[in-house]
Amino acid sequence: MKHTHPELYGLVLAGGKSTRMGSDKRLLQYHSVPQQSYIYQLLESVCKRTFLSIRDEQKSEMEENFEVMMDQNEFRGPFNGILSAHKAFPDAAWLVLACDLPLIDEKTLALLVSKRNPEKMATSMATNKTGLPEPLVTIWEPTGLKKAIAYLKTAESSCPRKYLLNSEIELVFPGNDEVLFNANSLEDYEHIKSKLEPTHGK
Repeated sequence: MKHTHPELYGLVLAGGKSTRMGSDKRLLQYHSVPQQSYIYQLLESVCKRTFLSIRDEQKSEMEENFEVMMDQNEFRGPFNGILSAHKAFPDAAWLVLACDLPLIDEKTLALLVSKRNPEKMATSMATNKTGLPEPLVTIWEPTGLKKAIAYLKTAESSCPRKYLLNSEIELVFPGNDEVLFNANSLEDYEHIKSKLEPTHGK
């Protein structure tokens, strides 16, 4: 039987300014490689193609062999990178991950992909604690992204979570909420490093 679901591409959102962290979050190392490489490799394990979403001024800093997606600066916030990717490949679904997810792993991504519902606008991970969709751990279907462009023309907020909360989506819950932890500050970084170090000292 012919497979008719949109192909799944991966997108690492690495174009943020990292103001709260004080240093570039995509270059921090939790797993002995820069975080952008760690997330990129995870996405490569479950997606047909994977791209690193960056700003223009970051392009000259790219040393590794990433497929790069440049922000088109038509939208604000995370939608800038997500919709730049959608416009480049409008028929693809996008598994979008932020680069500040130090505890995300292949098992979690495999769960998300296995629960994907292409009939809905998106399939999002959500913590068991809040039940709220995590837009930067989400499979965005092309229909959902087309509607997001129309939504943003009139919406007061460009928050992707707000858009998901007003859309028909599938929610997927991890076995442990900790895998969805965002490291946004130096304290977060030190906390996660201290958790991971014992496993690296084996």
